[in-house]
Amino acid sequence: MNFVDEAEIYVKAGDGGPGAVSFRREKYVPRGGPDGGDGGKGGDVILKVDTGLNTLQPFRYRKRFVAESGKAGRGKNMHGRSGRDLTVKVPPGTIVFDADTGLLLADLTRKDQKWTAARGGVGGKGNARFATSTNQAPRYSQEGRKGQERRLRLELKLLADVGLVGAPNAGKSTLLARCSAARPKIANYPFTTLVPQLGVVAFSPDESLVMADIPGLIEGAHRGIGMGVEFLKHIERTTVLLHVLDVSLGADEAVRQFNVIEEELAGFGQELLNKRLVIALNKIDISEKEEIEQAKARLKGQGIDVYPISAFTGEGVDRLLNRLFKIVSQERQKVDDQNGEENF
Repeated sequence: MNFVDEAEIYVKAGDGGPGAVSFRREKYVPRGGPDGGDGGKGGDVILKVDTGLNTLQPFRYRKRFVAESGKAGRGKNMHGRSGRDLTVKVPPGTIVFDADTGLLLADLTRKDQKWTAARGGVGGKGNARFATSTNQAPRYSQEGRKGQERRLRLELKLLADVGLVGAPNAGKSTLLARCSAARPKIANYPFTTLVPQLGVVAFSPDESLVMADIPGLIEGAHRGIGMGVEFLKHIERTTVLLHVLDVSLGADEAVRQFNVIEEELAGFGQELLNKRLVIALNKIDISEKEEIEQAKARLKGQGIDVYPISAFTGEGVDRLLNRLFKIVSQERQKVDDQNGEENF
């Protein structure tokens, strides 16, 4: 399945059903009163988070979502049936904008979270509702109200605990494959990863974290050079950034890669530089020990956690993952504490 992170759709809630014009027709009741029932309410269009989805791909092929209208009222004060709601499933991390005004309408992040995108119209009143002492036989009823309709722009920002960033061919996909059940395309040439990849790293049945492999960044990416800039938004919500550096190219090149990526992140948005940061010096299985130690010392001198690893052989990966999980757990606890204070 291709990765699609933006889509535009049209949603239309159901119209309310019309009220009925009806009079009692009973034997021995020559002047039966009005008994027209109300029309049913139109169905809503509801967006619901489905954690099994990670792309907006389905909206490339289906762009119109129309809920069922309410049924008309009937005689004997029978109300029309309400229209069925239409539930549209979206991946977690979906942001909803009004396509015409650009107004932010919803940010859907939690499992099974729902948001009503279009509300159904109210059913019209039947003629029984209009009977008065001076108008005992009204011959009119109400039409149902039109359901809400609007054009929506959906934007997906993947939800991940750890965002993998680095130059093309630094080994991010290999690391993701080593840590999780994800199977990204891996080859010995730049830009192997063409779309973001997600992988779940399980530590126990109840403890895990989600990694996102962002396509490789190159110098000038924030100005539109290369292909990584369009995916940088997917690491805005990550808890920690993991820089994957190819130390087999030497300490100088590894440090240069780090500085280039930092500049690109800063060019996209200062908030990315405020995230927790960990560095993985990758490919130590084919690197000179002196170069590894030199790169480690220079980067640690900037106050950053540095972990030499080999994504290919697995050396050092467990130690790196334990550190990442500790950071993510700490940040989750902070969020829980803040939510607890807000609800107190």
